[in-house]
Amino acid sequence: MAVLNAAPLAVSKARGRRSRPLLAGLMAAVVVAAAPPPALADTTLETAVKANFLYKFGPFVEWPPRVFAAPNSPLVICLAGEDPFGAVIDDAVRGQAMGGRPVIVRRLTSPQALKSCHILFVGRSRGQGEAFLKAAQGQPVLTVTDQSRGVSGGIIQFVLKDGRVRFDIDADAAQAAGIPISSKLLGLAVTVRRTAR
Repeated sequence: MAVLNAAPLAVSKARGRRSRPLLAGLMAAVVVAAAPPPALADTTLETAVKANFLYKFGPFVEWPPRVFAAPNSPLVICLAGEDPFGAVIDDAVRGQAMGGRPVIVRRLTSPQALKSCHILFVGRSRGQGEAFLKAAQGQPVLTVTDQSRGVSGGIIQFVLKDGRVRFDIDADAAQAAGIPISSKLLGLAVTVRRTAR
């Protein structure tokens, strides 16, 4: 599990230099996620990999300045529906920062609370998942869903490929939400969905 937290999200001011350690951190999560398939029989490892991906996606999104009230406002990861992470995600983000912003986790009970979120993970729920995804449409919120748990429709979707945790990205949905995703992150996706031009 220590490998997952190996690269802190400290961000320098130079955009080119900034993305190198962040990409290395995300790649570390991909490497752990690409461990031999029997390792994923341990759902704790799978959960930890997904939790680490969630906060490591943040620096690869071009956030509009208006989504942060102040330079030190936190990056907020929200969980809606079933929470598969529990304390794992709280432990993963503890002490992490994105460009000087602390990373925090909130658990939502209604779509109206969505306005404080930057990243929204939508877990399985009885009809509420769709309500959260619908409320996030067109908003600068990076939605994440998990195909292996029967939830789809997020800008980023976790998938299991050859027994490994990976992700697909809907680049068009990200653009429509006003949060373009870095080509570096797009390059790590299994599939990038775009409208043919």
